[in-house]
Amino acid sequence: MTQKSVYTRADLEAICFDPVTDLGFPGEFPFTRGIQPTMYRGRLWTMRQYAGMGDAEESNRRYKFLLEQGTAGLSVAFDLPTQIGYDSDDPMSLGEVGKVGVAIDSIEDMEWLFDGIPLDKISTSMTINATASILLALYVAVAKRTEADVKKLSGTVQNDILKEYIARGTYIYPIRHAMRIITDMFAWANDEVPEWNTISISGYHMREAGSTAAQEVAFTLANGMTYVQAAIDAGLDVDKFAPRLSFFFNAHNNFLEEVAKFRCARRVWAHLMRDHFDAKNPRSWMLRFHTQTAGSTLTAQQPENNIVRTAIQALSALLGGTQSLHTNGYDEALALPTEEAARIALRTQQIIAMESGAPQTIDPFAGSYYVESLTHKIEQQVRSYLDRIDALGGMLRAIEKGWVQQEIQNAAYEYQRAVDSGEATVVGVNRFTREEEPPIPIQRIDEGLERKQVERVRALRQRRDKAQWQSGIGKVKDYARSGDNLMPAILEAVESYATVGEIAASMREVFGEYHESVVI
Repeated sequence: MTQKSVYTRADLEAICFDPVTDLGFPGEFPFTRGIQPTMYRGRLWTMRQYAGMGDAEESNRRYKFLLEQGTAGLSVAFDLPTQIGYDSDDPMSLGEVGKVGVAIDSIEDMEWLFDGIPLDKISTSMTINATASILLALYVAVAKRTEADVKKLSGTVQNDILKEYIARGTYIYPIRHAMRIITDMFAWANDEVPEWNTISISGYHMREAGSTAAQEVAFTLANGMTYVQAAIDAGLDVDKFAPRLSFFFNAHNNFLEEVAKFRCARRVWAHLMRDHFDAKNPRSWMLRFHTQTAGSTLTAQQPENNIVRTAIQALSALLGGTQSLHTNGYDEALALPTEEAARIALRTQQIIAMESGAPQTIDPFAGSYYVESLTHKIEQQVRSYLDRIDALGGMLRAIEKGWVQQEIQNAAYEYQRAVDSGEATVVGVNRFTREEEPPIPIQRIDEGLERKQVERVRALRQRRDKAQWQSGIGKVKDYARSGDNLMPAILEAVESYATVGEIAASMREVFGEYHESVVI
């Protein structure tokens, strides 16, 4: 994005900047300055650390370590088989069990994962999409077993399947069936777990795939509009489900551009919800979001530099008004973070919160000639993208045609070309390099954990009540065919010791599988 060296009052006059309509006050429409009137002076953001590895017991130890270090909320990373609906003993899972997150096959694994952690007193975020309905059901089932108050459960399932077709790839079912599962979750959770966020509409992974800041906002909000419309079409009241929508953004390297991006996203979403969807509840207009620092910016070369990158990115998130934040470990370009790397990442947030003074003033960039001009420029680009998506027939058609994927691929190519040519600098990679890199400790997953997990799920199948299990799985299939809300059937299935893979397979049998259209 082109920028001038100096910005003046004339730049604000050129965009007809109105501090009343464009800014307002914190906690008031259009929420450019934040969704809370007191922001961090009233309550700091939730400090989450994304973690999960090996089996449930190994991850449980890491969660307790993070809670002891002062993290305020848990964020669960699941392994690839769990994400795409395969059990640990499935041939498709060979070599992947517990590698990029924790392996969860059954209600027993979920019990071990949260052993000793009061679920109605801690907020839990789960990065899970295609199998989000199953993992949420497991979480609720475990809460019931521990006699936690299910109505008080708080947290988020990512559950943003559209971005999987765009940028990440952990989808299972054809798009329209996947959308049906999501609207079922909206309706069910509204009554059963009213404090739970049933979706975190995610721009993070599209940014990791190479999108620009404006593309990240535009495609994320377009996905959000698609979910809102699908829920309305399913008969849900927008003002009942919209206040529980949440978003997930990337905090990238360009500090001021990121601040402007977050401010822009809030403003555009507020107008969309009020003016396009006719939502009446001011809470429906609020864009609440979690932020994670940019994993794609971390380098294997001179990994200590990543501590600095992460701190700058984290600061942009809080000055942009995030509600919760995850800071990456400096070693994540090499492996899952060690305990020491996770501690440094958490301490980064704590130092910003308690030593920098940055949280003491709400939206300190308000009125800045440059930041307001940049917020406006990103908004223009976002609205242009939204118009183009509408002309294509909406986000579902744009994804099915491969248009969104192509836009991101083009942006990623342009950035990589700039790095390769030296036009864009990556410190330690194409400038200020070292001939030899000293070794650093990295996290290693015990290879024996996969064998242990396979044995565990096989033993579960041998001792469970076969008739109860068959009834649970059969009900999932029946509800999938009939159009009844799937969540009660999925909850009954997990309580009957059906596994994640078995429940996913029962829906595969009814819905089929999605096959990607390759875009070059």
